[in-house]
Amino acid sequence: MSNTPNPLQRDDEIDLSEVLGTLKDHKWLIGIITGIFVVISVAYALLATPIYQASAVVQVEQKVPSLPGLSALTQTLGAASPEATTETALITSRMVLGAVVDKLNLTIEASPRRLPLFGNFFARHYASKNPGTLAPAPFGLSSFDWGGAKLDIFQLDVPDSLQDKPLRLIAGEGGVYVLQDDNDNILVIGRAGQSASGHGVTMQVKTLIANPGTHFTVFRHRDLTVINKLQRAINVTEQGKDSGILQMTYDNTNANLATNLLEQVGELYVRQDVDRNSAEATNSLKFVREQLPNVREALEKATAALNAFQNQAHSVDISMQTQSLLDQEVSIQTNIQQLHLQQADMQRQYTPEHPAYKALMKQIGELEAQKGAIDKKVGSLPDTQQKLLKLTSDVQVTNDTYTGLLNQAQQLDIARAGTVGNVRVIDKAAVDVTQPIWPKKVIVVLGGLLLGGFVALLYVFIRQALNRGIEDPAVIENLGLPVYATIPVSLRELALQGKRDRGDGRQHLLVMDAPADLATEALRSLRTSLHFARLEAKNNVLMISGASPDTGKTFVSANLAAVVAQSNQRVLLIDGDMRMGSLHTIMGGRADIGLSELISDQAELAAAIRPVAPLNNLYFIGRGRVPPNPSELLMNARFSALLDHLKPLYDLIIIDTPPILAVTDAAIIGHHSGTGLLVARFGVNQPRELTLAKQRFEQNGVVIKGAIFNAVERRSTGYYSYAYYAIDEAT
Repeated sequence: MSNTPNPLQRDDEIDLSEVLGTLKDHKWLIGIITGIFVVISVAYALLATPIYQASAVVQVEQKVPSLPGLSALTQTLGAASPEATTETALITSRMVLGAVVDKLNLTIEASPRRLPLFGNFFARHYASKNPGTLAPAPFGLSSFDWGGAKLDIFQLDVPDSLQDKPLRLIAGEGGVYVLQDDNDNILVIGRAGQSASGHGVTMQVKTLIANPGTHFTVFRHRDLTVINKLQRAINVTEQGKDSGILQMTYDNTNANLATNLLEQVGELYVRQDVDRNSAEATNSLKFVREQLPNVREALEKATAALNAFQNQAHSVDISMQTQSLLDQEVSIQTNIQQLHLQQADMQRQYTPEHPAYKALMKQIGELEAQKGAIDKKVGSLPDTQQKLLKLTSDVQVTNDTYTGLLNQAQQLDIARAGTVGNVRVIDKAAVDVTQPIWPKKVIVVLGGLLLGGFVALLYVFIRQALNRGIEDPAVIENLGLPVYATIPVSLRELALQGKRDRGDGRQHLLVMDAPADLATEALRSLRTSLHFARLEAKNNVLMISGASPDTGKTFVSANLAAVVAQSNQRVLLIDGDMRMGSLHTIMGGRADIGLSELISDQAELAAAIRPVAPLNNLYFIGRGRVPPNPSELLMNARFSALLDHLKPLYDLIIIDTPPILAVTDAAIIGHHSGTGLLVARFGVNQPRELTLAKQRFEQNGVVIKGAIFNAVERRSTGYYSYAYYAIDEAT
C-alpha cells in the first residue's frame, strides 16, 4: 500500500486558491467595511479643523570674530562653520521661547465650547460667510458657540492648584462673565475691561464677544509647560549641509497665531545673537581701558630712564649694527606684548586646554625663542651700547603697545555700538491660508480606503482562523461518519423561518414551498441513501439528532419526512424534544397535545396524531406540554410500548431528538431506533463536537450510521461542489 498524504493534514501550508476563495466569499463584507472607513474618512476630511503651517528662514553666517587683535589668531586657526544642531538648540531654547511666551501671553488658553464633531465646522462655515459677526444660538443651545465668539484674556493669575486645570467661563449680558472651576465652584464674577479678583484668582478680560450663556474653556498653563510644548512643536531644519540656512516651521489651527509666534521667535533669536556679540565687544573694551593707564605709566618711566642715561653718557649714539638689533628686538617685543594682552583677555573665556589658547601660547613661545637669539647678539656689544639698546627698546616697545591699545579701544567702541550679529532673517514668517497642511483630503480618503481594506481583510482572516467549524465534508468522513447528504443553505428556507417565527400556526415546509430548490434536491438524495441504509436496520424508526443546538436537525427531520411521504410511504414524524421542540412551527398547529401526554397517559393516540395536509401519507405527533421530567418519561415502558404499537402502522417513523451533548434524551430514544443520523451544520460544529457526540452515543450502546452536512454554503475554494441542478417548476 502506498502512503498517500492526507490533504486535510496540511494545515501549515498556505493555499493561495483558498485565500483567494475566502476573499471572494466575503467580498460583500470586505466591501461594506471598506466603504464604512471611506465614508468616515470623507467626513473627517470635510469636518476636521484645518491645520496651517507657518514658515520662516534665517541665515547663520560664518562666525569670524571681528574684535581687534584677534583677527590674526582667527586666520591662523581657521573659522568654523556653524552647526545646525547648535543653532537649533539656540532657536528653541527657553531663553528665546520664554520671551515669546511672555510677549504673546501664551500661558493663557481660552476656547469656546462647541457642538461635538460638527461644531467647529459650523463655526468655520459661519465665520467665512459672515466675518466679524456673532452667530445666533439655534434651538436654545446657547451654551455652544456657533461662530464668531471671541474671548481675549489680558491677565489670569491662579493658585498652583488651578494651574493646567480646565476652568469654565460663562458669558453673561453686557460683558459680564462668571469663572468656575471643574467642580462648578464660582471663582470670579467680573466684567470685560475691568480687573476682578476672588478665591486667589485675579482676572482681567480684554474682549468678550459671545451670546449670553456661552461656555468657554480656560486654562492657565505653567510657563515651562508651554515652553516644552513649543519646543516639540517648532521644527528647525538646515537647508543643505553646512549651508547655514535654517528653516523654521510651526503648525497650528490658528493661522495668525502661528505667524505671530514664528515671527517673534525669529526676531528674538536675532536680538539675542546681536546682544551676545555686543557683550563680547563691551567686555574686551573694558579690559583695554583698564590696561591703558598702566602702559602709559610704563612708557613715561621708560622715556625718563632713557633721557637720564643719555644725559649721563653725553648723548651716546647707536651704531648701525645696534640699530638693526634694536629694530628686530622692538618688533618681537611688541608682538609678545600684544600676545600677552590677548592671553589675559582669553583667560576670561577659555581654559588652558582650549585649542585657541594653546595656539596663542605656542606663538608666544616662538617669539620668546627669537628674542633669546637676539639677546645673545646684544650680549657681545659694549656695555654702553647694551645699556642704550635696552633703554631705547623699552621706550619703543611701550610706545607701540600704548598706541596699539588706543587704536584697539577706538575700534572696540565702534564695534560695540554697531554690532549686527551673524544671524539675519531671510524670509519672514508667513502662512498660506489657502493650503492647510492638514487634512489633505486625497491622502485622508486614500488612507481610509487602505485602512478599511486592511481592517476588513484582517477581520475576515482572523474570523476564518478562529472559526474552526467544519466546512469540508471530508473532515466528517475522517471522523468515521459517512456523509449521507450535503444540504446547501437555502434563501427560501430563511424566508420560511421568518414566517414560522411569527407563529401563524401554518405549515411551512421547504419541499412543499420550493420543490425545485437545491436543498430539496439534496433531501431527495438523502431519501435514496436512507432507503438502502434501512435494509439492515432492526426496525423502521429513524432518529435524527445533533451534537449541539442550532444545527438544523428539526428542519432536516420535517422536510425529510415530507420527501419520504411524497414517495407513497406512510410516514410518522415525532417531536422527541419535549424540552424545546419546535417541529409544530414547521408542520402547523400547536404543541398542546403530543408525546408527553401520550407517555403520561393523559391523551389518546387519535387526539395526538395529526395529518399534515396536503400530504396524505404524512402524520405528526408534537412534543406536547413541557414536562418537568422528560428523561424519566422517555425511560418509561409506555414510550417503548407506544413505538411498538406505531411501527406496524407506518413505513417510516422519524423522531427529532434534543442535542446529545446537551441532554441524554437522544441516547434513550436511540435504543429504540433502527437507524441514527447526526446533523452537522456548516461552519458551526467543530470536529471535536462530532467526535464527542459519536462517543456519547457509543457509550450508551447506540450506533450512529452517518451524518448529514446541513446549511452548506457555496465556497470558492473548490473543496466540494453540488451535484444538483435546478428543476423547472413546470416539470
